[in-house]
Amino acid sequence: MSEVSDRRHTLEEAAAVIESAGSFVAVGHIRPDGDALGASLALALAGRAAGKDTYISFGEPFDMPHQFRFLDMAPYRPVDEVPRPLDLLIACDTAEKSRLGSAARLCDGTGKVLVVDHHMSNGGFGDVRYVDSTAAATAEMAYRLIGQLGWPITPDVANALYVGLVTDTGRFQYSVTSPAVHRIAAELLEAGVKPEIVGRHLYEESPFGYLGLAAVVLGRAHLETEKSFVWSVLLEEDIAKSGIGMEDADGLIDLIRIAQEAGVACLLRFQDGVTKGSLRSRGEVDVAAIAAVFGGGGHHNASGFTFEGEPEGAVEMILVQL
Repeated sequence: MSEVSDRRHTLEEAAAVIESAGSFVAVGHIRPDGDALGASLALALAGRAAGKDTYISFGEPFDMPHQFRFLDMAPYRPVDEVPRPLDLLIACDTAEKSRLGSAARLCDGTGKVLVVDHHMSNGGFGDVRYVDSTAAATAEMAYRLIGQLGWPITPDVANALYVGLVTDTGRFQYSVTSPAVHRIAAELLEAGVKPEIVGRHLYEESPFGYLGLAAVVLGRAHLETEKSFVWSVLLEEDIAKSGIGMEDADGLIDLIRIAQEAGVACLLRFQDGVTKGSLRSRGEVDVAAIAAVFGGGGHHNASGFTFEGEPEGAVEMILVQL
């Protein structure tokens, strides 16, 4: 990989880098959400349709969350099975190289690294950096790249992009939802997306074990009245009893954030001695700033972090910030 540039690049420059590559792998941050997965997958699928040799990969352990399993994952390869060398690595929805986890080592087996991200906190890595903090989702940026390249948006590509848009805009209800986002969504519907099918997979289907986890998380919910803060904890043994994976528990944050007293909500998942937190805000508090104290990041209204310790210690730090 060549020397890192300290400037951000344009859509046209990013598209030119992709166009010049005969092969690439698209990767996202560890435990990818709908946006990281959707943007990476859309670029790989569109690239394949355009005749390029493309793959996607994510840091281990990677288990496909159940709600995304309707997507066409043909380009996916585990990190160690990604063919190398490749001409290009595209890092999607990732503000720091360390967030790629074990997939970061793929950077050493590619000619160039292109970063495509919409996080304001992006510190910059790679050879080319296409970063737009005004975009509602990295999937929006992937859509623009595909359009700039003149690649067709097949139904499978459209599904991947739509998943990224829907999940990162909170079903089009977050403040980042712009008129442009709705126009893109309309074009994706025209390309073959069935919103009733996507919505069912994303929000209306869960393994039965999810119900038990929901009961546990709701039963442990705490309200810190003075701070307008609601939080709960999910333990490793809870996951073991449920029979489902930690990757299928992400939506539990939405159960506790609906409390009207909750200006800020947090779900803390404790596993292997490490606490991972998901933060949500109704808008008055910038939870990305709170996550940054832990070395995490995200958006004003939604962010995440990792804490080397037990959940109670993380709660104490959050309360200080609040």
